[in-house]
Amino acid sequence: MRRGTDKFKPTVDLGPRLPRGCEFPGCEAPAEHRAPKARNRLEEYFWFCLEHVREYNKTWNFCAGMNEGEIEREIRNDTVWRRPTWPMGGGKKGAWYRYGRGDIGDDFGAFRGAADESSTSQGWRPVHNSPEDKAYRILGLEPSVSLTDLKARYKELVKLHHPDTHGGDKQAEERLKDINDAYATLRKCVTA
Repeated sequence: MRRGTDKFKPTVDLGPRLPRGCEFPGCEAPAEHRAPKARNRLEEYFWFCLEHVREYNKTWNFCAGMNEGEIEREIRNDTVWRRPTWPMGGGKKGAWYRYGRGDIGDDFGAFRGAADESSTSQGWRPVHNSPEDKAYRILGLEPSVSLTDLKARYKELVKLHHPDTHGGDKQAEERLKDINDAYATLRKCVTA
């Protein structure tokens, strides 16, 4: 005895499937390609053979009969996949408004860019005990420092702590290594 549910499935025989004929007047070739009937009936199709679908596509114009404003609306609707959209940050509920108020934590600086250079002067600090934070403390600088000021401070500290000026002192040598590491770290993240 066979187990399974296929014994209850009805079998329907529709007979041999005949190929669809081309809808172009006077053509007897099998139709394998579909083409939309009209701009407002995109789910309804004409069926053509390859030769006639190419001919139909050459003359097809989606924007035929539309004015400039209607064409512009179609383009705008297509850019958002015909879904409703709202302006980002419009009014007092948007993400940019909350960022400006300080409601959004920005530990990685994702919202800080070239257009938002003032954020460093408003008290931005690197994460506590991060390599950047340690480098700022070693060089005695603030996070709002420019590249020119960073280079000037580095040169000043190198002259001050170079072992040659201290007669080969090991502590001065270690301090210079820390200064070099701090400068290399900040050189990667401080922009001009």
